[in-house]
Amino acid sequence: MSQPATDAPWAQHAAERLAEAGYRRGGARQAVIDLLDAQPCALSAFEIEDQLRAGDRRVGRASVYRVLDELEKLKLVQRLEVGQGITRYEAHHPGGHHHHHHLVCDTCGEVIPFEDDGLERAIERVARRVTFEVSEHEIVLHGTCADCARRAA
Repeated sequence: MSQPATDAPWAQHAAERLAEAGYRRGGARQAVIDLLDAQPCALSAFEIEDQLRAGDRRVGRASVYRVLDELEKLKLVQRLEVGQGITRYEAHHPGGHHHHHHLVCDTCGEVIPFEDDGLERAIERVARRVTFEVSEHEIVLHGTCADCARRAA
């Protein structure tokens, strides 16, 4: 299995991995990959479908789910359960590039990405303390965003 250069676009890496796994190129697959490559954070399948439609690409919901399933099986996307039965997906960049965590507003559903070096160091300390090799991790914090908190006040 080839490892892409660290500066190679995720879409290129995904296309290579799909080809290695025997998947043929397809319009719906490429449209989903290109859209995910351009996103700073996770999208739901509905949001993916809506954004593709708004951009003049007609990709059916079943095709979006099929492509997301293929990408997930190859560990090319990270599945993010945000609660209330909503699942979001985002590109899983090789080598941990673009690694971030998520704040989820339980009122409006907004997902806010965040990075925190102190949190990463804390995870490393815990792993050393219990002699555990962490291969990957995901932090999702639930609460209320600033806008919803203001409206509730």
